[in-house]
Amino acid sequence: MSSPDKIPVAERLEQLADALAEHFGDEGFELRKGYGELTLVVPADRWVETATTLRDREDFDFEELIDLCGVDYATYGQSEWESQGATDTGFSRGVESESWGGPRGTRRGELDAQADPRRFAVVCHLLSLSHNRRLRLRVFCGAPTPMVDSLVGVWSSANWFEREAFDLFGILFNGHPDLRRILTDYGFIGHPFRKDFPLVGEVEMRYDPEKQRVIYEPVQTQPRVLVPRVVRDDNRYARPDAAESESSDA
Repeated sequence: MSSPDKIPVAERLEQLADALAEHFGDEGFELRKGYGELTLVVPADRWVETATTLRDREDFDFEELIDLCGVDYATYGQSEWESQGATDTGFSRGVESESWGGPRGTRRGELDAQADPRRFAVVCHLLSLSHNRRLRLRVFCGAPTPMVDSLVGVWSSANWFEREAFDLFGILFNGHPDLRRILTDYGFIGHPFRKDFPLVGEVEMRYDPEKQRVIYEPVQTQPRVLVPRVVRDDNRYARPDAAESESSDA
């Protein structure tokens, strides 16, 4: 048998795709190909079962989980997040927007967190050293409270990654041995990577010399437009067509 390192990458990818299609062809599974990578979308109720199969079967042998993260698909694909389409009226979640589907000043999460079971997802990246190939897994976490089973029992490296996804996205991992915040402090309110979380935050903290302790207060910073409105007319922004026009006029 040829060494995995000597098999072309495209061939290894096709071999993996065929094996995945054979073992995970049931309803609810979805195999996607793109950018030279494979993504297997897994039903939430078969998340741990699928991970265990991918780890233990010799034709997969994914010994390592090298990364796991949360994803918030709220407003995914909307032009409001594309800087090329920004105007002087502002864009991004730093500005209150009627395009979120509700009255001005209403945050998106207050409108559709309960209605969209595919808003939050967990994505993990697996590595097979013996076969020299990689795989991305994705599972949607449901609504209104995003939750999925923990993979710590399959790969111990998932421990801190799942704590990070809980801290930043508010995704709960059922069966996790120690699901606590890992980046923000224990008094932090909300989950900073959610797209309905204000960029300025919810609270601010300071040391009170009279009380001799740190106290939390409502944040005083106001949301602001994140797109520069100043157009600088200098050589850094010179347009080739403008230079040609000037030379022809001369």
